[in-house]
Amino acid sequence: MGFAGYFLIVADFIKWAKASDIPVGPGRGSGAGSVVAWSLTITDLDPMALGLLFERFLNPERVSMPDFDIDFCETHRDKVITYVQQKYGRDRVAQIITFGRLKARAVLKDTGRVLQMPYGQVDRLAKLIPNHPTDPWTLERSLNGVSEFKAEYDGDADVKRLIDLAMKLEGLPRHASTHAAGVVIGDRPLDELVPLYRDPRSDMPVTQFDMKYVEAAGLVKFDFLGLKTLSVLKEAQRLLAEQGVEVDFDALPWDDPSVYELLQRGDTVGVFQLESEGMRRTLAGVKPTGFGDIIALVALYRPGPMDNIPMFGDRKNGRAEIAYPHPLLEGILSETYGIFVYQEQVMQAAQVLAGFSLGEADLLRRAMGKKIKSEMDAQRARFVEGCATNNDISAAKANELFDTIDKFAGYGFNKSHAAGYALIAYQTAWLKAHHPAEFYAASMSFDMALTDKLALFVDDMRRGSVECLAPDINASAAHFTVEGEAVRYALGALKGVGEKAMEALVEERDRGGSFNSLEDFAARIDPRILNRRQLESLAGGGAFDGIKPDRAAVYAAAETILAHAASAYDQKTSGQAGLFGVNSAEAAPIRLPRDASWTLAQRMVAERDAFGFYFSAHPVDAQRHLLAAHKVRTFAELAEIHIPEGERAGATMAALVEGVRWRVSARGRRYMVASLSDRSGQFEATVFDDEPSAAMESAAKANGCGLLTVELDRRGGDDAPRVTIKRFQPLEALAEKTRLQLTVRVADAGAIPLLVRELADARGGSGTVRFIVPLATGGTANVLAGRDFRLDGELAARIERISGEGSVDLSALEPPKLALVG
Repeated sequence: MGFAGYFLIVADFIKWAKASDIPVGPGRGSGAGSVVAWSLTITDLDPMALGLLFERFLNPERVSMPDFDIDFCETHRDKVITYVQQKYGRDRVAQIITFGRLKARAVLKDTGRVLQMPYGQVDRLAKLIPNHPTDPWTLERSLNGVSEFKAEYDGDADVKRLIDLAMKLEGLPRHASTHAAGVVIGDRPLDELVPLYRDPRSDMPVTQFDMKYVEAAGLVKFDFLGLKTLSVLKEAQRLLAEQGVEVDFDALPWDDPSVYELLQRGDTVGVFQLESEGMRRTLAGVKPTGFGDIIALVALYRPGPMDNIPMFGDRKNGRAEIAYPHPLLEGILSETYGIFVYQEQVMQAAQVLAGFSLGEADLLRRAMGKKIKSEMDAQRARFVEGCATNNDISAAKANELFDTIDKFAGYGFNKSHAAGYALIAYQTAWLKAHHPAEFYAASMSFDMALTDKLALFVDDMRRGSVECLAPDINASAAHFTVEGEAVRYALGALKGVGEKAMEALVEERDRGGSFNSLEDFAARIDPRILNRRQLESLAGGGAFDGIKPDRAAVYAAAETILAHAASAYDQKTSGQAGLFGVNSAEAAPIRLPRDASWTLAQRMVAERDAFGFYFSAHPVDAQRHLLAAHKVRTFAELAEIHIPEGERAGATMAALVEGVRWRVSARGRRYMVASLSDRSGQFEATVFDDEPSAAMESAAKANGCGLLTVELDRRGGDDAPRVTIKRFQPLEALAEKTRLQLTVRVADAGAIPLLVRELADARGGSGTVRFIVPLATGGTANVLAGRDFRLDGELAARIERISGEGSVDLSALEPPKLALVG
């Protein structure tokens, strides 16, 4: 197949996908940077405007096919592959095999398991091997470069035997699987060209040659990738269309000030390619002002080139002078402030300095990437000679320039690839800046099984003042929806309820109207699709609050509700329900247990079980009056601060101790790893000192919360800081030592007897209660109710239910000096 045929095939299935209303990405890879691809609408990126080189895609010296990475909407990728099979023949289309190999850590663990060595010992040895994805360490290299690993090898005969055997197996294939994106198309039945393999998880044949060898066998490879973000953008378009707002993401201008303000704040949770904590800090530091900055950051934010991000930001924002390796390179490197970022810049530098054709420069780029000495020596000689001939550059300076270019060429990024990603990043950032509710609803609908991601989105919404409404059987859909400027939580996102069951529930509500009562609900649902666990999750998550706000009673009555539903269903199916079906008004009332009640803490635990995270409040929030007094910061807030590598920062936190486990370091030192959470999410911390370890172990057994004095540090490449706990103070003990004041603003004097009755059982402490009461003559009176009350967040919540939302303030009169443990 020639280049023209290759292009026409790609253009064909992209045209079909767009005609079938399947979102297609802008097109990435070397082929995406060509005018031909743009003119055939294979890519939405204008290569002339973005400075994408045709020769990076195709040149006389190139012998291999150009590369296209084509992103399709995740939910419809299979349809595109089915179309290709139907168009070109099922026997001519296959996916590509890939082999997982035994790398250093994996081969050590597998070998240790076969030798029946203790898991802890083998796991500790495996962790001594440096884990650098861009620079993988072998066992042999680890023996020469990691002193602790070498000491274990020399000092223990069993460890020596383990490593010797593992070294013989290292690098061998471990298993076969199917490449995530690669598809090949042949001009004849594929079994005439390559051996095929049947993956039991797919009905599509798979080549037994991997990606490296299928092209040598005469097959053409295409990469069909499923990209979730395209599905998110499509769903957001649908949600906006329901409100009469039509959005064409491909027609957006690239200079919207709101988008760049959002990026400069680092407010990019959920934004494609820009959502990691490290990238958010980078955006806030660099402060991008144009589309070219987004392209550059996408290319730079990866191991290796990310070391240049501080220099990039300093030069862009005038904190450092822009310098060029040679004056002739200014025109090439000006867009990236004198820093090599793209492969295309390497090629242009060779062209300008040494007179290479862009085809020759592409060969130079490849040679630099492969680091084959003989090739590099030949290219260096050609480069030095060209520099002297074309620009009278001395041999010493030419060699210096070659070394500079070589350093960057090793990890330079394809600009057309980065531009494709940057375009989708810009589109999602635009959506978040202009239509945040639709952005969150669409994003969360495609992460419904990932509770950690949902918790992150909910926290981000609250920071951005976007309301997240609780799940409601009369308002929620199975997926996330938009109500005004708020997001309604999805029924299907509650744990254990099942998306299909919730779709059936919503269909019944749409058909028969809202559920008026528990009896109405039981009379209308199909008991075959709901079980006790599902009803408990709905009740614990507050989905029944609209018809019966007593969560504890509804939760306890799950079996009773199901029994009523089964009885109503039997009547309907047996024809005994009467001419007009079961009348829920005439159904026997559902008796809820009278003794079922939850404390605030129990209610929050039930929410956590239903959502997978604390939704409306977190246990530490019950003592928020204490937290404010001690200037407590959340883990998410601390993750945003800049901590230079090798330095530490101190902070005060409050967290729930969810669990602890003991570990032993390589030097034999015992230490604790604690699983913690606060209202911003979950995190882990390390404890080395005995006294805080003992206190936290007790707190874990009691599911208790504590005030933490911590030290933070950050390793290179880590998004989140490491937390080391130095001191721990149980919040309950701290509350007992703190004098509190409860202030109640009473709008209706008739509520005072109810308030007094609620406070009667709270005597015996040192807290002060004051009522702010309206006077008949105008103004208010400040009434002291007493100074001997036991006050806490739970009592404040009960008082607030009587006096009205927002009418109660609980505060610390004078924070005590901490009797810190440790």
